[in-house]
Amino acid sequence: MHRRRRTALLLSAAIVTAAPLLTACGNDAHPGAAAVVGGDRITVSQLENRVNQVRTAQQAATTGEAQYEQAIAKSGGLTRDTLYTMVLDRVLHQAAVDAGVSVSRKEVQRLRADLESRMGGAKELEVSWLQQYGVAPQQLDDNLRVQTEAQKLAAELGTDTNQPAFWNALAEASKKLKVDLNPRYGTWDAEKSARVDTKLPWLREVTAAGSPETA
Repeated sequence: MHRRRRTALLLSAAIVTAAPLLTACGNDAHPGAAAVVGGDRITVSQLENRVNQVRTAQQAATTGEAQYEQAIAKSGGLTRDTLYTMVLDRVLHQAAVDAGVSVSRKEVQRLRADLESRMGGAKELEVSWLQQYGVAPQQLDDNLRVQTEAQKLAAELGTDTNQPAFWNALAEASKKLKVDLNPRYGTWDAEKSARVDTKLPWLREVTAAGSPETA
């Protein structure tokens, strides 16, 4: 796989170890919203729909109640993780727009086709992303778009996704968007440059043991 794709997928390790500088929110000024980003509401129902997509896919991919319960146990923080992912996607997209970066549908299709080829088919890719990163099949293209967008943003900035310049761009985008998180789902801690009460399961190193090697 080309180096640019490796970098896109390795965004996972960078985001887990170098948290973005996101603005904090400590009030519930938006009833019915899980978060407000740039004036746009991420509603509780939208969040629950995404979570339900993952749970439904997990149930379909497991055999028997015991396996399904194990899958749930491994993703016990799924609701919060999903919300943080939805917010971070928007912050990243704003940073990309500010930098004049865009991602075409063809680029996403190209990456998906490459991964499907390496993993033995579309179903295999979907199951892998579901099991390893909690990404439902309906969300896979969006996930690959985010990965590609992050890589292209880093390239435009002349850096990579684990360097301060990349995260500074996300911090500026976050300030512009005035991220407002419902406290029931946790908080953003800008001062400590760390997310509170969360890990993003789909943003882990894709080249970890058991996942497709990128070269």
